[in-house]
Amino acid sequence: MNISDFLSPNNAMVDVRASDKRQLLRELAQKAAPALQMPAKLIASVLIKREELGSTGMGDGIAIPHARFPTLEKPFGILARLKQPIDFDAVDGGRVDLVFVLLLPASPDGDPLAALACVARKLRTSSLVARLRQVKLSDELYAAIVE
Repeated sequence: MNISDFLSPNNAMVDVRASDKRQLLRELAQKAAPALQMPAKLIASVLIKREELGSTGMGDGIAIPHARFPTLEKPFGILARLKQPIDFDAVDGGRVDLVFVLLLPASPDGDPLAALACVARKLRTSSLVARLRQVKLSDELYAAIVE
């Protein structure tokens, strides 16, 4: 599985502004809602509930908020680089500036797990993460993550 299977160029964004984790998740849910034909409030609510179980901030300024939806047939992603890092209750206590939201089908196996593993593997590559933080434009952000 490749990131391009579930992330489109128009869902990679630079200089996203958010004051906190909840606001960011609501804004990214607004972005996802039209493409998925789902209510933004529902998407945000499920993402926030998942965060309440335990932060998806994996350290080094990266978070992969994710949630499962019975109506989804395939994974859907949004990559955001924040203008200013925010507190995300990350495992290392650091602030987060790279966020990859992953909305997954409810099925517990197959593609959903492969998508999450694919994103996690990519974002563990320090040279890629450095590049994601340096690019200036959204299309450059997308190009870097799908390489």
